[in-house]
Amino acid sequence: MIVSLTPEQSEEAIGQLVDLLIDAVDSGASIGFMPPIGKEEALAYWRDVIAAMRTGRRLLLAAMDGDLVQGSVQMDLEPRANGNHRAEVIKLFVHRRARRRGLAKALILCGVHLISPTFRNIMKFNDHGRPARAYTTRPDSSERRLCRCGARQRLSALCRQSRDGRARR
Repeated sequence: MIVSLTPEQSEEAIGQLVDLLIDAVDSGASIGFMPPIGKEEALAYWRDVIAAMRTGRRLLLAAMDGDLVQGSVQMDLEPRANGNHRAEVIKLFVHRRARRRGLAKALILCGVHLISPTFRNIMKFNDHGRPARAYTTRPDSSERRLCRCGARQRLSALCRQSRDGRARR
């Protein structure tokens, strides 16, 4: 299940998030870290993410298998008035043990589902060094543009979020 983590939930899961980042770097992900990455560096990174979440600048979604974090994605929200309609997808991680199960696609779709009600209608994706691509994420078009596999009916099952923006388990 994909959940939107609060800063408090992120702090509770920080050990798993650290392991997730270390696994991503060790498996060759090009995410701004040089292997090998130590636990202290990974911990400092997640503390910075949680601080950004507290300011409202960042959203963190996690792919959960029970209480186990299998993947995550972040939505970086532009706070300035001339850009508050944009969000950028950053740092998409899926642990090696959980790859090839569609979790990356589910994380992105749930991110689109999560930010669409806030009227953010552009998401940028950096695709392995190629120039970033922008996608319109209006509720009527997001699933068609990002996933042409009929996942729309599964979004409500994947994305568990209450109306006030807090994650449910």
